[in-house]
Amino acid sequence: MSNVVSYEDILPVVPGDRSGPRVAVLVSLNFPDLTDSVAELIRRFTRNALQELDNRGCDWALTDTSAALPTVDSVLDADALLILGGGDVDSEMYGVAGPAPHEYGVDRVADEFSVDVIRQAVGQGIPVLGICRGSQLLNVAFGGTLIPDIENFALHRGAHHDQLFVDEVISVEPGTRLHAVLGCDSLVVRTGHHQAVAEVASDLRVAAVAADGVVEGIEHAHSWALGVQWHPEDDHGPSDARHALFGAFVAQAELNRPVHS
Repeated sequence: MSNVVSYEDILPVVPGDRSGPRVAVLVSLNFPDLTDSVAELIRRFTRNALQELDNRGCDWALTDTSAALPTVDSVLDADALLILGGGDVDSEMYGVAGPAPHEYGVDRVADEFSVDVIRQAVGQGIPVLGICRGSQLLNVAFGGTLIPDIENFALHRGAHHDQLFVDEVISVEPGTRLHAVLGCDSLVVRTGHHQAVAEVASDLRVAAVAADGVVEGIEHAHSWALGVQWHPEDDHGPSDARHALFGAFVAQAELNRPVHS
């Protein structure tokens, strides 16, 4: 199969009625250095995420940040914002000079556009859910930093030459919005990351951590903006957390509809 990801590749298998809240979706379908195996992950993960939105009747609009970019205002003509995974965030955007170890798929234009969209979405009170790269961008958008390359990575991903995704147990911080959404103190998730949040932005707080203390979830202190480092849209993992996260996200989008619709 080609390593070029097309729009048709990521369409949900079972289309929804699209009569619900409008959700803007940001994802880079064809970021630099894309391999066949990663392209297939992008297809599957994006399709699964859009299927979750379709299952809830959302009228989603996808912006491919690896292609020609629209205006931020046009993207945010929406009731909620979803940012999906992809390549690494340019390390210079969080104060690390030069390429980070194992840096992969960097697209500075896509990073800067996504950060601008996130900042304006939160500023306008638009609910935000960031997954993997999306969570990292949420932190960078508000002045936080990232771990460029996790040295002891066994809890978080497979070896570079091996199966990338692993099951990981994370702890959810009591009293957080994420804890209220998931309704549990710990859960098993699917992860495959070599970077993660380091210093949490001052406007954000830690919502979940791995057994080694690596941050696995963040959230805005005042606005409905969540970031999860794991991949709830990976259908090889448990479905309960996926349904809970997307359900809560779409519920917030529905609450936001009267403001923007």
